[in-house]
Amino acid sequence: MARPPLSRPLHHIGNGLPPRPPGGGRAAPLPQPDGLGRPASGLRPVTETRAFDLPATPAAVRSAREGVCELLTARGVGDEVRDNAVIVTSELVTNALTHSAGDRFVCRLYLTAALIRVEVEDQALGPGPPVLRRPGPDAPNGRGLLLVDALSSAWAVTGCPGRPGRTVWAELRRETGPSALAPPRAE
Repeated sequence: MARPPLSRPLHHIGNGLPPRPPGGGRAAPLPQPDGLGRPASGLRPVTETRAFDLPATPAAVRSAREGVCELLTARGVGDEVRDNAVIVTSELVTNALTHSAGDRFVCRLYLTAALIRVEVEDQALGPGPPVLRRPGPDAPNGRGLLLVDALSSAWAVTGCPGRPGRTVWAELRRETGPSALAPPRAE
């Protein structure tokens, strides 16, 4: 039995294209296949972009994880950083699936020389924006954004200009440095 195809890549862009709002400035609830626009934070210079148009089904989480893993592996991103980006992607897509109440969303991956940025745009039809919670030890859920916060160098929730929707994004450094908890090396 053949593996199901990965999520459908929408478009690849490189440097030199004029910045556009997420979704290419269209009034549609989510970006259309003719362009990805710029990251919600205006991150530049972007060396590569990939987007996955995902249905709001549990299989979307796996598709997004696999797509991010494949791209980062192909670009030579180290194992630890790649695995962290896959976890962050999984948590952001799961959040959108669980809380946005939409029928689809878009997962975007932006690469620069120093950063990996994961964005998940949803239709924001749920009761409220994602918030960082501190669940108790026996709580069955509520740890997704704690993982995103721990693994990323920055993250936030932004609105979509001119249309309903929101983007939850997280940035990870492409290179891992010495852990803040690791003792300094003796010379």
